[in-house]
Amino acid sequence: MTVSDARTQRIRATVHAYLDAVAAGVAVDIAALYADDATLEDPAGSEPRVGKAAITEFYKAVEATENTTELLTLRISGATAAFHFRVVTTAGEQTYEVEPIDVMTFDDEGRITSMRAVWAPSDMRVR
Repeated sequence: MTVSDARTQRIRATVHAYLDAVAAGVAVDIAALYADDATLEDPAGSEPRVGKAAITEFYKAVEATENTTELLTLRISGATAAFHFRVVTTAGEQTYEVEPIDVMTFDDEGRITSMRAVWAPSDMRVR
């Protein structure tokens, strides 16, 4: 296996772990996939959150919801992955569905160094 193949495998594993962690809804588990000084923009263009503490705080919102995720498409090039996925979120009596495209960069260990989620509130559907 080449270095490039190994990196691609690490990135692929991290993307799958990320979607599993979002579905499980535990903020510290999601944030554990990020490098210590990572950045997060969700949605893209919003104020970036920097560092694990800020990223953990951001993901605490998923702890009050029930989520399922489904990977629709994944592309990896070098240290960057772009993936289209579906997330279905139930909060109380309401269920929402959105299909963002996330663009992530990764370090050599496969930790997320940056994440930009491309979606807008108008993309969200009520089920």
